[in-house]
Amino acid sequence: ALLVAYVGYVGLGAGVLQALERPAEVRAAQHLLQEHWELLANHTCLRGPALQRLVQGIVQAYKSGITLQGNTTSLGRWDFSGSFFFSISAITTIGYGNLSPSTVAGRIFCILFALFGIPLNLVLLNEIGQLMLLGVQRCARHLEEVFHWQKKASLLIKTCALVTGLLLFLLLPPLLFSDKEGWSYEEGFYYSFITLSTIGFGDYVIGMNPDRTYPGWYKNVISLWILFGMAWLALVIKFCINFLE
Repeated sequence: ALLVAYVGYVGLGAGVLQALERPAEVRAAQHLLQEHWELLANHTCLRGPALQRLVQGIVQAYKSGITLQGNTTSLGRWDFSGSFFFSISAITTIGYGNLSPSTVAGRIFCILFALFGIPLNLVLLNEIGQLMLLGVQRCARHLEEVFHWQKKASLLIKTCALVTGLLLFLLLPPLLFSDKEGWSYEEGFYYSFITLSTIGFGDYVIGMNPDRTYPGWYKNVISLWILFGMAWLALVIKFCINFLE
């Protein structure tokens, strides 16, 4: 019964996503094809195979973190702050997919780094989550002693912890992303949840816009936000698991 419910839920998600996203995919493909033929028609010196190679080269360069800016290229995804953020996304298993090592040595190191880093990250997240839970329980006991509440104190503190976590990790960060990235609030909220839940689609990633200048503290603060936000969301998901079970 559980397996049937699981497959049915995934099937429902697939059906809804197909209905919502498939028309947009078809329109984007048609628009791209139309622009391709218009470019070849307006610039007869261009040839199809040469243009295709250029497009593939641009796509591959973008995956490596290099973008064209006029007659120059932008670098910086593999500076220390970018590499630090990539390391966080690797051991937290977010894996945005927009950036990956391109050298053999880098790939081998990434495997070894993740092999020991993922367990270390899980242990740290568990400790942070336990400290958060311990703080909630202590506050509940303190309220019980002061006001002689029993079930009310526990419910009140858990509600406050949930609301505080929602504000700190999901509702307020989109305002920062709107300022630094130029995203809408909905896009920032979407990025926040996709990141903290470790889904990590990679369609939205901070600090990747070559037209914007980011402060030095930005990625470091976001890395801490990811760490504590994942611990908080793990507690919420654990509660949902207990409820479903």
